[in-house]
Amino acid sequence: MTLTFDRIAYQNLLAEVAPQVIETEEEYDRALQIAERLMFTKDRTLEEKALFKLLVLLIEAYESEYYPRPFNDSTPHEVLQQLMKANGIRQADLVGIIGTSGVVSEVVNGKRSISKAQAKALGDYFKVSPSLFI
Repeated sequence: MTLTFDRIAYQNLLAEVAPQVIETEEEYDRALQIAERLMFTKDRTLEEKALFKLLVLLIEAYESEYYPRPFNDSTPHEVLQQLMKANGIRQADLVGIIGTSGVVSEVVNGKRSISKAQAKALGDYFKVSPSLFI
C-alpha cells in the first residue's frame, strides 16, 4: 500500500496550526509545543510529517536569529556540560530527569548518546530546544 499526500488534510492542518514566521517568544513557545507533540506522535501521517518539517524550519530560523548558538561545533554531551556549568547544575541534579546516576554519568561524559526522550527532558529542564542534545 502506497501512501499519498492528501493536500486537503494538509490544508486543514495548516488552517488549524496557522504556522507563520516566528517573531516573539510566545510564538516560539507555541511552535515548539506543536512540534514536540508532532515529534512524539506515533504513526504520523505524511501531512503531519510535512507540518513538522515546516515548524522545525521556522523554529530554527527564529533560534538562529534570537539565540545565537555558542554550541555550533559542540557535541550533545559538550552542550550539556556547558549548560550544566552555566546553570550551576551537578550530575546528581539530573538523576531522575534523564535516568539513574550511572546513566547520567555516562551521558554527561559522552560515553552514552542522548536519546530523544532524554533530549526532550533536558530541553524542558534547561528551557532550551531539545535539538541541542541530538
